[in-house]
Amino acid sequence: MNLKETDLPGTGKKFEIETRSGEKLTITIYDDGRREVYHYGADNPEDSISKISLTDEEARYVSAIIGGVTYKPTPLENIEVALGDLIIEWYKLEPHYKAIGKTIGELRVRQRSSATIIAVVESNHSKHINPGPDLLLTAGALVVVIGERLHQQQIRQILLNGSA
Repeated sequence: MNLKETDLPGTGKKFEIETRSGEKLTITIYDDGRREVYHYGADNPEDSISKISLTDEEARYVSAIIGGVTYKPTPLENIEVALGDLIIEWYKLEPHYKAIGKTIGELRVRQRSSATIIAVVESNHSKHINPGPDLLLTAGALVVVIGERLHQQQIRQILLNGSA
């Protein structure tokens, strides 16, 4: 992300933001409190796709929404769903995890933790529902596990260290 800030003497200030995707957002804050927001596509950074004008109050409200004051999203791999004492957790296999390159059977997940891997979603989005012991775990995969809190702690260690 690139950010460019420009003073507009007697008028306000202009901010230009270029996103990772190559899109551009220009926000002009006028001294009277108005804001103008322009959106430019990656394919034509000179012609705006859209424009919106906001009052000071509207801009502050939108800012709170975007900034996560009113709602903070929870990344999928951090969500817990409680089912009595059972918890479903998502673990993203980071490149340094010792479980990478091993099968579920080699790790002896059920025997060592009493937790069950109920799904694995590969980084290429292919899904393995109720995977068997022969499934090889790969970097970037999302492993969905059901078990009690203690079981979740044990499987976390198995995935990270290759042992409980």
